[in-house]
Amino acid sequence: MSDSNHHGPKKKRRQNLLEKIGPGVITGAADDDPSGIGTHSQVGAQFGYGLSWTFVLSFPMLAVIQMVSAEIGRVTGRGIARNLRRHYPRSILYLAVSLLLVANVINLGADLSAMGAAVQLLIGGSAGLYTALFGIVCVVLEVFLSYRVYASILKWTTLSLFAYVGVVMVAGVPWALALKSLVVPEIELTAAYATAFVAILGTTISPYLFFWQAAQEIEEERRHHAKPLYVTPKDQGPELKRIRNDTLIGMAFSTIVSLAIVFATAATLHAHGITNIETSAQAAEALRPLAGSFAFALFAIGIIGTGLLAVPILAGSAAYAITEMMGRAGSLDDKPTQARFFYGVIAATTFAGAFLSSVGIDPAKALFWAAVVNGVLAAPLMVIMMLIVRNPKAMGKIVLPPAQTWLGWAATLVMAAATILFFASLL
Repeated sequence: MSDSNHHGPKKKRRQNLLEKIGPGVITGAADDDPSGIGTHSQVGAQFGYGLSWTFVLSFPMLAVIQMVSAEIGRVTGRGIARNLRRHYPRSILYLAVSLLLVANVINLGADLSAMGAAVQLLIGGSAGLYTALFGIVCVVLEVFLSYRVYASILKWTTLSLFAYVGVVMVAGVPWALALKSLVVPEIELTAAYATAFVAILGTTISPYLFFWQAAQEIEEERRHHAKPLYVTPKDQGPELKRIRNDTLIGMAFSTIVSLAIVFATAATLHAHGITNIETSAQAAEALRPLAGSFAFALFAIGIIGTGLLAVPILAGSAAYAITEMMGRAGSLDDKPTQARFFYGVIAATTFAGAFLSSVGIDPAKALFWAAVVNGVLAAPLMVIMMLIVRNPKAMGKIVLPPAQTWLGWAATLVMAAATILFFASLL
């Protein structure tokens, strides 16, 4: 047997595995971006295992609203902003997309800054230079690679999240206590606890993920030369099942990684009295003397890997939303000369985020205001999405079934209550 024949089946298995990783898994992985890692690190450091139960609450909420996002894209063949443009007042469209753009640019700045700081921790040098280089690399990859190649890179990048599974394995977690915290809430009636609770929901259920997953279903539809499901309702069975499975796996993956970060920082930082962590890079540095250089390196590498995944998705979701708002075409599968406006938005938002970090804006404060903007946008946008997914004019005969509808509205109500709680905690 020749060497090429021997390696053929292995290569085919790797390709089949990548093919099975869909938009839901990539979106779930992007949910654990460097800014989210910073939030979860702060929660673990400040409250130990006390807020772990919130991830049990947030998982079904995250899963159902991302399924709604995906189904809007796959059934209608249009993104969220384009559906808003077709079926609802333009004022709502402009407000939603404007808020999304502001939140995404702030998040981009925080994520790029965290990536630059992580490289500085690993090898020294200038964090500002690394931040700028990461911005350039992400733009070049997103603009000049075909969607097929680019999607494959994003799929491989999701593996970086396993770094946090490695960290929690060496952090000395008291598993009986940690697992108990998932089902027995330790509620504190304090403003800090309320703010942390809302921060978890805000970093978990983020509007940019809605726009991205809907858009990626459309990209996959075009890639496979398929038609929107409202045109071919006979295909809905296997397609909606694929979306459900893909999204459940992706959001479960995201939730497990988030919990791993909370458990690791609770077992190390909180256990040693270190309760004030504002960024993911600070969390990585604080881990070194407590959990060892291996855990520190894994944590820092994870920040870089998740940033390389999340930064293009933040910029890409903004590009999809603005392009659809303007009624223009744009796709990651288009060549740069075919979609100058679309790729221009990607470059502009990424470089705007990098500029924010270069002018000395405090990344912790930037993340706070990103959370405020996301909080303002998330619940109203979820209301609009629930209206779209039940609207026969948009979805044809494939409106959301009653069980998912109830779950979707329940998630929306919880997110609205969390937003109100967030603003009440500021008073």
